[in-house]
Amino acid sequence: MSEGKGPRAPLDEDVPAAGPEQPALDRNVQGRIGSHLRAMYDELMQQPIPDRFIDLIAELERSAVQATPDAES
Repeated sequence: MSEGKGPRAPLDEDVPAAGPEQPALDRNVQGRIGSHLRAMYDELMQQPIPDRFIDLIAELERSAVQATPDAES
């Protein structure tokens, strides 16, 4: 057993190595993962942006403008 790693799960040994012609996951598994990810991110996109993030973006933009040399001088 490698240091810092726990014992490997039996499933790790049963998964065939993916080659260029063979994806690591079959299409059904890929489809289910994709559906779940789309549902999760769709829900996330419906959430408002937190005020703290808006404040941080504004602060970064102010810093960038102040750090940019004046083009007219």
